[in-house]
Amino acid sequence: MPGTVLLLAASPVGKGCLVDAASVLPVLAAVPPAVLAGTDTANVVELADPLEPQAVLTRLRAAAAAAGPLTVFVTGQLQLDRRQRLPHLALARTTPSTVRYTGFPWHWFREELRLRPAGTTTVLVDLHADAEAWGWLRGHALECGPTVAVYGRVAPPPGRRTVAAPTYMKAVATILRSGGRPAVEQLHQAALGRIAGEGEVGDLVLGAAAWVPPQGSAPRAPDRPERPRPQAPDGPVGDPHAAISSAVRAGNHADADALAARWQEASADAHGPGSQEALHWAEVRADLAMFAGDAERSCRTWMAVAAARLAAGQAVDAPAVEAAVDRAHHQWGRIADTARARELGPALADLRARVPGRRQGALDHVRRQLRQLQLQS
Repeated sequence: MPGTVLLLAASPVGKGCLVDAASVLPVLAAVPPAVLAGTDTANVVELADPLEPQAVLTRLRAAAAAAGPLTVFVTGQLQLDRRQRLPHLALARTTPSTVRYTGFPWHWFREELRLRPAGTTTVLVDLHADAEAWGWLRGHALECGPTVAVYGRVAPPPGRRTVAAPTYMKAVATILRSGGRPAVEQLHQAALGRIAGEGEVGDLVLGAAAWVPPQGSAPRAPDRPERPRPQAPDGPVGDPHAAISSAVRAGNHADADALAARWQEASADAHGPGSQEALHWAEVRADLAMFAGDAERSCRTWMAVAAARLAAGQAVDAPAVEAAVDRAHHQWGRIADTARARELGPALADLRARVPGRRQGALDHVRRQLRQLQLQS
């Protein structure tokens, strides 16, 4: 089965740039696609200094939907938004005051890759953090979800008026160009060995099984223990996400939704209907409706997820709340039946008024569309 590779290199233009991210792309592009992916054949998508987070999201979403192994190479710099204090990959137009609107939120990687079958997705990163993001990393892990292997390094801010080089990713590319494709753990360790030999120290090292803080930093708070997954009512399902993804690829959308519904019911019975476990499966079902082309059902489900999270006391600007409303909004715009779209419009407008999201003018957009739909009645 062919693999998919996404090459993403991004950094701000001007004095806010910490790393020359795009300089790694020619080196990576010189590696045969199959070697980058570790498969017999592969498709490669390259994003060099993208301007808009939505453009990155579109490419990431398409890559995540592809069958077969997915490898994502991310080079750039991390910055925190001033409102939520969450890490973002800075893009070409990002400044410290506009991170929330011009950067790519790191949690979007987790959101888009969460339906990937376990063991099929690898993310390799070479990142430089500004001072605030570096402080955030002392107490938080930079990850992409439980089914995604993340390898690489995050470097501290370079010296003043210094633009760093993405030496880890260049080392990865150089190793791959030398012939052969070592296992990702071996590739990671070999790249670390190369940059350590060049005198680079103090980085945070990311690995599938370990996170090593820099010397002198406070240890990372331990992760919350993961609750055991409830058993599906009709017996064992080794990896339900893999089974669901397989059903979707085969076009068996009803079977995929039925399996997710059983897990949602089991999670609700075990932890409560408003629990993170149950809401996760509701989100899976919203995505499955989208894959099946049922925009109305997807919109309704995302709205219900957002309402449940708000009712549970989550903030209106919490990432999971914003994501649910954004996706409901997107799916609403794809409803072909005018009457159904008109029916859902007022509830979406009310929800959008509470959760304006990151895109300016989102509420106005809903109201304009709703007025047009009402004129068509």
